[in-house]
Amino acid sequence: MKEILLGGLGGQGVLTAGTMLAEMAIYKGYSATWSPEYGSAMRGGTASCVVKFGEGRIYSPEKEEPDILLAMNKETLSKFGDIVKKEGVVIINSNMVSVPEDFRKDVQLIEVPCLNLAEEIHHPKGANIIMSGVIIKKTGNFTMQEAIDGMNDTFRRKGKEKFEALNTAAMKTGFTFT
Repeated sequence: MKEILLGGLGGQGVLTAGTMLAEMAIYKGYSATWSPEYGSAMRGGTASCVVKFGEGRIYSPEKEEPDILLAMNKETLSKFGDIVKKEGVVIINSNMVSVPEDFRKDVQLIEVPCLNLAEEIHHPKGANIIMSGVIIKKTGNFTMQEAIDGMNDTFRRKGKEKFEALNTAAMKTGFTFT
C-alpha cells in the first residue's frame, strides 16, 4: 500500500493532482482512495489530500504515515514534514519552498523547480502535472506510458482533452526529472 500526501495553496492544483493519481491507480487495477482537506478559502487558502493505493482493501483513507509528501508551499512542508515515513520521499516546489537546515536527514528530498519547468514547456498551469510525474516515478508502480494514459483518460472524462499535448509534455517532464 502506498500513501501520498499532497499539499499547497488553493489554486496550485494539488487536489486535481491527487484525483489524477487515484484515478491512475484505478486505471491500472489497484484499489485507491482520495481524501481532500480544504482550508478556510478555496483559492489562496491551504488545500491538501491523501491518496492511498495498492492491492486489496484500504481500511482508512485518512493520512497516517505517508510514503511520499508533495509540498507545493512552505506551510505544507512545516505541517507535514515530520509525519513522512522514515526512508520516505519529500518532493518540494523549489520555486516557493526553502528547506530548513535542520530538516530531516532520514528521507529522500527532491527539489523540483516546477514553475520554471512549466514555463519552459509553455504550460504555466502544468506545475501540478510535472510534480505528479515526479511522484509517479518515485512510487515505482507505473511506467511513463501508464501515467500518460491514465492522466489523459482522467482529463478526457472531464472534457479537457484539448490540453492533452501540453499535459503529456508536463507528465514526461516530471517523470524524467529524477
